[in-house]
Amino acid sequence: MIKYDKRDRASLFRKRLALAMDDAGVNQSVLARQVGVDRSTVSQLLAPGLTRLPNAQVVGECAVALGVSADWLLGLSDRPERAADLLAATMSITEAPRALVDEQILAWHREAAGYKIRHVPATLPDMFKIRAMLEWEYADALQRTTEQAIGASEDWLRWIRESAGDYEMAIARHEVESFARGEGYYKGLPVAIRMAQLEHLATLSEQLYPRLRIYLFDARRVFSSPVTIFGPLIATLYLGRHYLAFRDRTRIAAFTEHFDWLVREAEITARALPAFLDGLRAEIG
Repeated sequence: MIKYDKRDRASLFRKRLALAMDDAGVNQSVLARQVGVDRSTVSQLLAPGLTRLPNAQVVGECAVALGVSADWLLGLSDRPERAADLLAATMSITEAPRALVDEQILAWHREAAGYKIRHVPATLPDMFKIRAMLEWEYADALQRTTEQAIGASEDWLRWIRESAGDYEMAIARHEVESFARGEGYYKGLPVAIRMAQLEHLATLSEQLYPRLRIYLFDARRVFSSPVTIFGPLIATLYLGRHYLAFRDRTRIAAFTEHFDWLVREAEITARALPAFLDGLRAEIG
């Protein structure tokens, strides 16, 4: 953003104040009443010879009355929207139903086609689960039949296979180990299904490499909530029932830096994953 000296900033304030008044359809008398000053004060703010900025209270009151940000009036921002409006435009909360693939998440993926997608799943990646695993997991799921879940998973995997993009995943190592041992969330999952699922994941990670790269990090050293970063376009945080989605570049960059940190700290690299999974199969077999 351009840096202004005091005189230039005063001139910019005058021009932006006049522009905001014109956009809002407000004349000097109306603005004076809304701000709580004399009409002559508003006339002075708009006078071509203005070389000094008004006090902060007057600037703030003008901004509120005209529906713009004080930073924009003062030349500290190139966006006229107020902070709350900017936040509303760059952040949204979207419902995340208990389903493998919903229309919103697919729409985000399609929007980011061709970009690198970074993903930290909440559990084992749904799109890589075998039919028996999905039948066990979704047998009692609400609003989604098992066959629908299986069909969605197959569509999702097909999308990844056919996509020309770059897909990276970072998963907590203990999540994969808990799955292999049938602990926690996976308690009661038969050994045969766990063995077949580990083999399937190892095969996919080899077949789809290097377009798909899966890393395992130690959650005792580094931590992440479930997130997905769709290139430079969107960063989403999975809350359980909702996605919190950000579209402003600063937050997307912060999410991206966080994910890249997980990859740098990963204990099991994408190349080493198949051998690690084979080791787990040997342990439980």
